[in-house]
Amino acid sequence: MWIFLNDAFYSVVDYTNGQGPNLMVRARFKGDINRTFPDVEEVHLPGRDYAWRAEISRERVAKAMHDAIMDINYSNFKDSVVENWRHDAYADVWTAMYREQSRRQRVNDYEPQEV
Repeated sequence: MWIFLNDAFYSVVDYTNGQGPNLMVRARFKGDINRTFPDVEEVHLPGRDYAWRAEISRERVAKAMHDAIMDINYSNFKDSVVENWRHDAYADVWTAMYREQSRRQRVNDYEPQEV
């Protein structure tokens, strides 16, 4: 699952294939994990697609996402992103998804297509 917060981006996966209680929270940028989980050690794995990782319980990740949702106080997500470089990266994602929405609307009025 990709999670975009206004101050962090995560890829959250179950690296145990359902055999363990923890999830792997992965980030591309140092400090992103600690913004949401300040007492967790971010492990640095240079050369990996997500260079920063932390093993965190499923319940703690769920609570953090719940808290982030409950703390929303903005009407436009992109405008809530303070770091210019992060805002620009998120805007690129927004643009890619908008472009795909427009393409699919032209093709079949939003009906999902098999790829």
